[in-house]
Amino acid sequence: MTYEYKVIPAPTRGQKAKGIKAPEGRFANALEIEMNRLGAEGWEYLRADTLPHEERSGLTGSSTSYRSVLVFRRTKAEDVTAFQPETLAAPQVAELPAPAAPIADPEEQNAPADSVPSEPSQTLADGEKKKEDPNEGEPAADVSVALKKRVETLDPSK
Repeated sequence: MTYEYKVIPAPTRGQKAKGIKAPEGRFANALEIEMNRLGAEGWEYLRADTLPHEERSGLTGSSTSYRSVLVFRRTKAEDVTAFQPETLAAPQVAELPAPAAPIADPEEQNAPADSVPSEPSQTLADGEKKKEDPNEGEPAADVSVALKKRVETLDPSK
């Protein structure tokens, strides 16, 4: 597993909060706020270090001071070893009851098999009869002929 690291300077001053009066408590509050902020971004606190830092003092001199830092880490996003897929349970299939059989009309049961049920006449709101489609009911083999007839009836320029 590979990690990426983030190093930030440790707070040098405490942060006031309600109920905290001592300087040690304010300093601990400042640390807590920083740790919670980075923890929310996915960073895990690793350690605090105090490291030497050489600074220039004057024109030719230098002095060594010490800096405290906080070290955080998190796994790299492209790290494949951190990926642990979860196996999902198979979905449950609910058994539905069979639909109730429709009650057949006794007159339709006695009708001969070759008879076609009559269609009720379709009338519009003003009492006119609906125009019948001349191509309705033609066999599928004559589809191209039916389309040509339909274009001729719909196209007023011909």
